[in-house]
Amino acid sequence: MPTMNRFASLRTAATVAAVTALALTASACGSGGPGSGGSGKVTVWSLQNDTLNPVQKQSIDSYNSVHGGSVTLKTFINDPYKKKLQTGLGGDDAPDVFLNWGGGNLAEYVKAGTVTDLSKRLDSDFKAEFLPSVLAGGTVDGKVYGVPMEGVQPVAFFYNKDVFNRAGIKEPPATWQQLLTDIDKMKAKHIIPIALAGSQSWTELMWLEYLLDRVGGPKVFAAIEEGRPGAWADPAVETALGMIRDLVDRGAFGTKYSTVGQDSGGAYALLAGGKAGMELMGSWAYADLLTSAPDFVKAGKLGWAPFPTVPKGKGDPKNVVGNPCNYFSVTEKSGNKSGAVDFIENTVDQPSYIADLLSIGHVPAIAGIKGQLMGGINPDYTGFIYGMVADAPTFTQSWDQALPPDTAATMLTDLQKVFNKRMTPKQFVQAMDAA
Repeated sequence: MPTMNRFASLRTAATVAAVTALALTASACGSGGPGSGGSGKVTVWSLQNDTLNPVQKQSIDSYNSVHGGSVTLKTFINDPYKKKLQTGLGGDDAPDVFLNWGGGNLAEYVKAGTVTDLSKRLDSDFKAEFLPSVLAGGTVDGKVYGVPMEGVQPVAFFYNKDVFNRAGIKEPPATWQQLLTDIDKMKAKHIIPIALAGSQSWTELMWLEYLLDRVGGPKVFAAIEEGRPGAWADPAVETALGMIRDLVDRGAFGTKYSTVGQDSGGAYALLAGGKAGMELMGSWAYADLLTSAPDFVKAGKLGWAPFPTVPKGKGDPKNVVGNPCNYFSVTEKSGNKSGAVDFIENTVDQPSYIADLLSIGHVPAIAGIKGQLMGGINPDYTGFIYGMVADAPTFTQSWDQALPPDTAATMLTDLQKVFNKRMTPKQFVQAMDAA
């Protein structure tokens, strides 16, 4: 489940100038000085993201200037990037540093011997700066292989306040029945109730992740993640899938959702343009919409809310799903591991970088910043996201990152068939149980 958009950066000239000055000052106070481990070339692979990439480039420019480094950034579109990581990390053109989602995929790289154990290479004070639950996403068998490099990314509901007003909806739905009622109200006004980029199945996965948690609790997926025999056949899985089919049959996503793309901004355009009322998406949606539809966000028309409760569900309503964070890791084939580690230690925890992330609506995985959030940019939103993560009894990682790549690929393909009515919930369960 990625963070993506394809729009121009929101950053103004004034913001860039201010951040540049702050970055140079903060970087000079880092753990190293010019030439202190930053020498030599370091190549960084990351996702193509027009909101985050300017922040990354600014941090790289500041690092190169202050620490005498030669760091370059190369970006890729999400799906091709996933495939490239599977084959490229062991190749001759492997990067020194690469973005990943932690969890199951990172464990696969560890198993393949293509990623470096950073446990003893990272300064202990540096590691202590991160939220333990988030740093755990980059930890495999007690060893640190990934460092949080972005904002925490729980999945939440985003909604258009103007659309809600037109449909006579006063508040975002807190319960499943309220959601169904709101869907009917929006349909009556010829509004697509929920924007869904169904051409990319990872957007559909968020629905199954939350519904399974709400219906059966986090232990159901934990058993699936551990590969226990018969785990997919837990009755809660079919129940959750049945609820999804009910939404499809009810017209919750409209009729053309299978042609809508997330990478192209199709779902965001429906939401911001008033053609759809809601979207279930990762917390990066705020930053993406701030870039693609700044007037919509700045006018206070965007709302956000947690996923609703489910009747007789076993899951705690405060549980969240999503990506604890994105991570920077160092490849085992890197010829400049010391330079790669120095780059990581002198960028992702810097005050300038934290301020930059906050300015685009990202909430850094840094401990003890709640007060800073309340007094900073976008305090209502960043406080909401921080609270979701801080208060969550469990934070289940996106399944397509938590599961082995082959299993995840089969799951995504079959889930899309369920949404498109080409596979029943029972057939999905049988196929995944067999896989």
